[in-house]
Amino acid sequence: MFGLTTATRVFAAANPIDMRKGFDGLFGLVRDSLAEDPLSGHLFLFTNRQKTRLKVLVFDGSGLWVCSKRLEKGCFAWPSTQPGQSSITLRPGELALLLNGIDLTKTKPRPWFRGLSAASNSQEKSGL
Repeated sequence: MFGLTTATRVFAAANPIDMRKGFDGLFGLVRDSLAEDPLSGHLFLFTNRQKTRLKVLVFDGSGLWVCSKRLEKGCFAWPSTQPGQSSITLRPGELALLLNGIDLTKTKPRPWFRGLSAASNSQEKSGL
């Protein structure tokens, strides 16, 4: 199985594809249409025209995975793109929302606060 970390980038193809594509067809789309390296370990997400099916291509270090999902009802709320844009970059959390039926346009990311490291805190308290 493959795991998603914060370092894993998720690229969603802007244009729908023919869902009959397999390993080689998706590999070629990633390389040629998305201009990305299919062997990078990043996740590449594709949908059909009706947005009722998804396919994922990912390399785990030893081989390619192709996973798919078909909805029985409804469709995925696919992110919108600008004209000429070939892909959308998502965070792993956004992928989880998309797969669970959450419309990303109706969600609002909150600003992150990252606390100072312990070394920085001790220097700040001592006045250094």
